[in-house]
Amino acid sequence: MNTIVARGGYDLSFDSNERLRAAGARLNLGSGKTAMGLRLYNTLTRQIEEFTPLEAGTVRMYTCGPTVYDYPHIGNFRAYIFEDLLRRYLKFKGFRVIQVMNITDVDDKTIRGAREGGVSLKEFTTGYVRAFFEDLVTLRIERAEYYPAATEHIEDMVALVERLKERGYTYEADGSTYFRIASFDGYGKLSHFKLDELKDGASGRTALDEYTKEDVRDFALWKAWTEEDGDACWDTALGRGRPGWHIECSAMSMKYLGEHFDIHTGGVDNIFPHHENEIAQSEAATGGQFVNYWLHCEHLLVDNRKMSKSLGNFYTLRDLLQKECKPEAIRYALISTHYRQKYNFTLAGLEAAASAVARLRDFKRRLAAVKLSPREELTRPVADLVSSADDAFVKSMDDDLGISGALAAVFELVREVNSLIDDRAVDQEGAALAAGLLERVDSVIDVIREDETIPQEVLELVEDRAAARRDKDYKLADEIRDNIVSLGYVVEDTPSGPRVKRI
Repeated sequence: MNTIVARGGYDLSFDSNERLRAAGARLNLGSGKTAMGLRLYNTLTRQIEEFTPLEAGTVRMYTCGPTVYDYPHIGNFRAYIFEDLLRRYLKFKGFRVIQVMNITDVDDKTIRGAREGGVSLKEFTTGYVRAFFEDLVTLRIERAEYYPAATEHIEDMVALVERLKERGYTYEADGSTYFRIASFDGYGKLSHFKLDELKDGASGRTALDEYTKEDVRDFALWKAWTEEDGDACWDTALGRGRPGWHIECSAMSMKYLGEHFDIHTGGVDNIFPHHENEIAQSEAATGGQFVNYWLHCEHLLVDNRKMSKSLGNFYTLRDLLQKECKPEAIRYALISTHYRQKYNFTLAGLEAAASAVARLRDFKRRLAAVKLSPREELTRPVADLVSSADDAFVKSMDDDLGISGALAAVFELVREVNSLIDDRAVDQEGAALAAGLLERVDSVIDVIREDETIPQEVLELVEDRAAARRDKDYKLADEIRDNIVSLGYVVEDTPSGPRVKRI
């Protein structure tokens, strides 16, 4: 039930979903709108392909998550919001989504940060993990089903390395275990690099988690401990050490999604070497295909330049919030350009995004204020406009998440229906149909609904409670819940994650 209190104190309550279903059934609207037909660009084949999941009705998806050595910047969030748009549209199409997003809490960067800070690896990463989840709430990014942390899945990584050893894809040097890329015939099929045409790095090896493009080297699966690693080490059958970055994602994705799953996403910078190495080690271990569809979003620029602290154009979400930028405007801005196009972020563009969001919200309020009783001659024109807009939205989104055309269809509906409202030619039933379409659209873009600002203290308690529940410390979780209640809020557990409301 949506309640808008208009000028004069009138309670203009209406249930747009109920009216949409009733009027839609009578006027034959919405039939087949969530049928199959989604097409996605597959980096693996360099083609737009019809999307067909391995299991009918269910999509298993892995999304590369944060490396928790710093606060995520807006370039990171462009990828996370693209992945959120994909997740939401899959659900809009009627799929059940099982999403895994990893937390990289042990790698070269996190170890270096802990060492420079003079703290343990856990102490160093905990604050950044909390900040990441706070930012997800701020930007309305739906919770994935699983957020596995690398440090909690060492045994799975060791087991995967041992499978590779048994199949003859590894060798040992100086206590570390490396993947021999020349032993895997399919190396380069994602990035389309040909091994024999690349620089003379292929016969060498690297212990670094990342290395330069076109410098192909055997990569570390398990790294022998050194003093620089500090407490980032585990005693295993592979010796004392820690996992390489690439093996983390293969082990965790296969643990929660199976050895063969539907979609793997990330930024274009992940294609090589990270995702190429994931494919090599995963398919070498299993002997079968790893992932069917690979989706990658393009880079984000700031004022047409690469984002860099030295250029003074580096923004975290917190930086933008301190400038009093609205989270929903940031979300809209990062959604509004197609994920395979480079996006130029500017503060002026953010103002335009805020105006677009305001226009959608104003339209929703205006629909709620319509008072004319239902009349067929008023309902039918709006119903036709809603149906056309719905068709155009779905058609655009079905074409590789064509968000620009989808948003254009929505704003055309806003313009046309606003004009009809000006002429007193919209009744309550037509308004409910238009409001229902807004709700459908907002289930994908999530910028129209308006929430009160939740105090930071409450958000931190919500994350503490979620951490306690993950650790199965339900007594502590209940105590934290009571603290949240004492502050005037209640937390509800939903499939998309915890939701906070004022009591």
